[in-house]
Amino acid sequence: MTNFGYTMMTEQAGPRELVDHVVEAERVGFDFSVVSDHSFPWLDAQGHSPYAWSVLGAAAQATSRIPLMTFVTCPTFRYHPAVVAQKAATLQLLSEGRFRLGLGSGENLNEHITGAGWPTARVRLERLEEAVDIIRALFTGEYVNHHGRHFDVTAARLWDLPDRPPPIGIAASGPRSSALAGRRADLLVAVEPRRELTEDFDRHGGAGKPRIGQLALCYDTDRDAAVARAYEQFRWSLGGWRVNPELPLPSSFAQASAHLEPEDVAEAIPCGDDPGAVVKAADAYRKAGFTDLALVQIGGAHQGPFLEWARTTLLPALRGE
Repeated sequence: MTNFGYTMMTEQAGPRELVDHVVEAERVGFDFSVVSDHSFPWLDAQGHSPYAWSVLGAAAQATSRIPLMTFVTCPTFRYHPAVVAQKAATLQLLSEGRFRLGLGSGENLNEHITGAGWPTARVRLERLEEAVDIIRALFTGEYVNHHGRHFDVTAARLWDLPDRPPPIGIAASGPRSSALAGRRADLLVAVEPRRELTEDFDRHGGAGKPRIGQLALCYDTDRDAAVARAYEQFRWSLGGWRVNPELPLPSSFAQASAHLEPEDVAEAIPCGDDPGAVVKAADAYRKAGFTDLALVQIGGAHQGPFLEWARTTLLPALRGE
């Protein structure tokens, strides 16, 4: 593992707070940052969901060093791929080359709002692949006409383009999405430390490219409080990525996780103030072939203490200093 990132979790903090947090993350020494792009929180207890692209624009102006990235944007339902291309090019200009465009096939939780229905995973990946091709075509600066199976683009062009288009990452949770990432992406995105994901990525053209994972933790000097907060706000994550993309509302995630106990969450998520537990969890990503890892501190109101702990204790431990 070479780089450790900070996650602006839009589901658990408002827009001004998110920008303040990433400014502090830059100060304390995180290597990069990512932001979730949602229209709903996973659970009502998280309580937020501001527009990620506005947050990114503000973050690009408020910071000067730390790279920014969507983790991830779905370019196929709420957003047309031509609109995503324009947003990404603009962010790359605003950030002076610090932006990476992370893309995924989406979750029903966020994409259902357009009323377009929720197709099978196979169709969602078809749509994603077509969207990536449209975005890359627009990044050339040429006029684009596209009439495909899922999207139409007529005489589109981007007028403000960076010298270097943002690298594109594709989120993977299984063999088909890993293969798509290998074929079409500049980097792999995943939230599980599974070796088969990176191996499939490599087999389909991803060898030598970055692969970015994500790890949730709940820092608190009171471990019981950390476990309680992780259970309240993050038990949804134990549902797995065969289930999570299909559920439509926070109430669905509450119902799907009703059988879980705080101890179940504590077994899956490092809780408390032991850096060794986070190092151990991070090592699983390293062994699975990931090069970068974005950390999520659970609890929007608990970022300040976490960031100071990261500066003094966690980042040095992760880096072996």
